[in-house]
Amino acid sequence: MNLNKIHSIYFLGIGGIGMSALARYFKFAGKQVAGYDKTATPLTDELIASGILVHFEDNLDVIPEEFKKPENTLVVYTPAVPKDLSQLKYFQDRGFAVKKRAEVLGMVTKETFCFAVAGTHGKTTTSCILAHLLKESGMPFIAFLGGISEDFNSNFVLEGTENAVVEADEYDRSFLHLSPDMACITSMDADHLDIYGNADELKKSFVEFTKRLKPNGRLFVKNGLPIKGITFGIEDGSDFEIRNINVQQGAYRFDLRTPTETLTDVQFGKPGRHNLLNALAAFAMAAQLPVEPSLLAKALGTFKGVQRRFSYQIKQENLVFIDDYAHHPTEIEAVHSAVREMHPQKKVVTVFQPHLFSRTKDFADGFAKSLARFDVVLLLDIYPAREEPIQGITSSWLLGRIEHPNKELVNKQNLVEKIKEYEPDVLVTMGAGDIGLEVPNIKRQLLYAS
Repeated sequence: MNLNKIHSIYFLGIGGIGMSALARYFKFAGKQVAGYDKTATPLTDELIASGILVHFEDNLDVIPEEFKKPENTLVVYTPAVPKDLSQLKYFQDRGFAVKKRAEVLGMVTKETFCFAVAGTHGKTTTSCILAHLLKESGMPFIAFLGGISEDFNSNFVLEGTENAVVEADEYDRSFLHLSPDMACITSMDADHLDIYGNADELKKSFVEFTKRLKPNGRLFVKNGLPIKGITFGIEDGSDFEIRNINVQQGAYRFDLRTPTETLTDVQFGKPGRHNLLNALAAFAMAAQLPVEPSLLAKALGTFKGVQRRFSYQIKQENLVFIDDYAHHPTEIEAVHSAVREMHPQKKVVTVFQPHLFSRTKDFADGFAKSLARFDVVLLLDIYPAREEPIQGITSSWLLGRIEHPNKELVNKQNLVEKIKEYEPDVLVTMGAGDIGLEVPNIKRQLLYAS
């Protein structure tokens, strides 16, 4: 398909974090852009404010006439939309070019020098750090991010088109549509078993992803993963290695060893060893460009972060409130370790919203173990996203598996009241559902109470 001959792009699920970035791109490229989503969110509000038509009714009558011409309209959809969506069926039945977001992203970035960040955890933070490093080093690039970068206040960055930063999403094998020049794999923990069936099939897809590298492409892998590549790690003899870590005033200071030199007293402000690894992966990839490594190291110290990735909402002497996207046991473990490292000897209350019935079922024991590490566990109902309920799989069922004296089911109506009841020193909200929409209200009421 020749995108130059396409005049109109219609998005089904336009409010998704990846979809909205792609919609912004086509708007910048001068295309007519419109789309549908189920509910209004801050992302859809921003799209509308930028001049993109968004509607929230699955009704054929609301589709503008200029998007009903198969010869010059591209329809982009996300696997999260129902297969029986009337608008999707309309476009499919009438011979429109209907493509998944990942396929279109592959088409957009094919002619660029493409940096692709893969892994079951850490993709968004690593991609945002990489975009920040390229920006600070003056390199031209375009970035499609899976979160809102606090450095750019956006999930889409356009600073040129020579280089591209993208997340290589393993869900639905989407990353197999990409053709990267540089790729990294941050992690390969079992996930998306509703798609893959088992962990071995997931690992096979990552192996297939490595074969998507362009000739002379380079692959960076977290040390210990069962895939060969240029390694990165902490105090483990990797090709790119962080050594001599110190924590000073809530930030890391360390030495960074590359295959050719050692950079000393590097600073990075985001808590958690997992975030240190994300920073190192981004540095290793950016260092392949003609950029002075010391400039990249300095830029690590000015990275602000990503919304909903260990994001401090309140940071006071008597109260800390952190919000995070964690929705997998490994991610919860990483958040817990970071909290304990940065805020030792504090009472930590967590509010967790499980994401997907299938994920809750598949990793129940892992969730129970990781959540039990907090001092108090408050569980919201499971956020279903694209799924129908699974009989017997509820938050009450999960709560029963958590061996902990201080645990409780809560709802959004009494959430703040319950949080106050437990008098946390540190509050952590976690989940990939709509718990993020509750954060402003929680923050406001806790600040008011203090």
